[in-house]
Amino acid sequence: MKRGGFMKYVAACLKPRIPFIVFGFIVKFAGTVMDLLLPMILSYMIDNIVPQKSVGLIAVWGLVMIVCALLAFGANVAANRMASKTARDAALKIRSDLFEKISYLSCAALDRFTVPSLISRVSADTYNIHNMIGMVQRLGVRTPILLMGGIAVAFTVEPVLTLVLMAVMPFIGAVVYFVARRGIRLYDDMQKTIDTMVRCVRENIGGIRVIKALSKTEYEKKRFDGINRAVAESDKKAGLNMSVSGPSINFLLNFGMIAVILIGAYRVNEGICTPGKIIAFMLYFTIMLNAVMSINRIFTVLSKGSASAERISRVIEEEDDTEIIPYDKKEGWDYISFENVSFSYDKTKPAVDNISFSIKKGEKLGIIGTTGSGKTTLISLLLRFYDTDTGVIRIDGENIRSIPLQTLRRKFAAAFQNDFLMSDTIENNIDFGRGIRKEKIRESAGAAQAAEFITGMPEGFEYKVGIRGGKLSGGQKQRLFISRAFAGDPEILILDDSSSALDYKTEGRLRKEISTRFADTTVIIVAQRISSVKDADKILVTDNGAAVGFGDHEHLMKNCPQYAAMEHFQRGGAENEA
Repeated sequence: MKRGGFMKYVAACLKPRIPFIVFGFIVKFAGTVMDLLLPMILSYMIDNIVPQKSVGLIAVWGLVMIVCALLAFGANVAANRMASKTARDAALKIRSDLFEKISYLSCAALDRFTVPSLISRVSADTYNIHNMIGMVQRLGVRTPILLMGGIAVAFTVEPVLTLVLMAVMPFIGAVVYFVARRGIRLYDDMQKTIDTMVRCVRENIGGIRVIKALSKTEYEKKRFDGINRAVAESDKKAGLNMSVSGPSINFLLNFGMIAVILIGAYRVNEGICTPGKIIAFMLYFTIMLNAVMSINRIFTVLSKGSASAERISRVIEEEDDTEIIPYDKKEGWDYISFENVSFSYDKTKPAVDNISFSIKKGEKLGIIGTTGSGKTTLISLLLRFYDTDTGVIRIDGENIRSIPLQTLRRKFAAAFQNDFLMSDTIENNIDFGRGIRKEKIRESAGAAQAAEFITGMPEGFEYKVGIRGGKLSGGQKQRLFISRAFAGDPEILILDDSSSALDYKTEGRLRKEISTRFADTTVIIVAQRISSVKDADKILVTDNGAAVGFGDHEHLMKNCPQYAAMEHFQRGGAENEA
């Protein structure tokens, strides 16, 4: 979707509001016409009414001017309010559609756009679109009418002076065009620097405890100051570009005004023109001047809005790269199988390199390895957050790429080490909008070893955990993540390093609950502790993205040196803590 395509999308958002918009345009048109009538009435009074020295006629025509002024005021206020409502409703839909699109973007697309940039597009860019729609409605009708209508009426009042003034209009148009064209690119650059600033703020707020603990507040302050200065510099460049148009237009108009005054004075002196017409023309000149300055404002807002429209269109036009292939199922396969699977995030160094393994339904699989060995990547590929570069992943013999995403992911419940908590109650965080019965929520919390600390909270399950669970410890948060996964009763339960913050005793009780509660469920446990996976039916050992061992605990102790070394190293720590 190019910018024009996005503008078609905006037009589609505005389509249901067309009758309301047209009515607003009519009201704005009526108010603008009233404004244009005032100088003409004044000219008529000066040249025709005042010489009659009739106080009554002067009062009547003065009242007519007051009525026109009041009608113009009321119509413009009403039209501006309607314009604000239209812009607000359109921005509401654009934000909603953009958020929905972001929600369904693949993880690869999210990586390309980056989270801070998407936040900026939903907030700052949609605000710029809102301003653009509102400005076009408020000034997009009034300004052309004031400018063209002012020229037309001024031409009937004093054609010679109007032609003199119109001679500078082509130069004004050229200034507006070239300045606005460059402004779109500069405002796009500015929004990119704002993305960087949003990322910095997001990182600092998320890691504020670490920053304080390491006494790096001043360091982060300097880092933010550098980014903030870059934003100010890009804003300065855009501002300098747009600031050229106003003074240039003023210069051209003042040049035309000087010519008008000189020629007008000559024509009055020669008796060709009356003073009333000169006054009326000067008022129309003021109207045209304000109209031209409004055009400059419109182009400034349009430059920002067009740059934002381009950024939003890149997200909305992003094609879904999670392709669903034709039905592909093979009989006689284990429940979950990886066939020569390879994957790379940056298409250079593989995060997973030619891994093959399989497990039967109801079995428990442990995945263990050093940090960065590809454990979590395997889970991301199984959940189809990313697609494999080569190889096939099957569930019950069916290629997961032939399963619709919602159908695929309904099979799973997962708990990750650094999962997501809403600023809401404990109960709602476990339920997560699934409508799970309260009894089931409490039962799941008990199985996840979370009930003890939850009941100790002031409001129990109604206790609000704060943003990102800021009021809870690491172990408490992990037990809530596990409670959420348990509550779903999934076909496949995934625990991805979700017990790393638990002590050995609590983790031991959790393992017993998993063995009894999920005896018939396929369970995948990713861990760095051998104690977390040693009871699994099968254990996959990874190293630098490759599989270096697969089997049960006894088999790996005899045949996998890496696994045996980890077991020997960790045994002492477990015994000491026990």
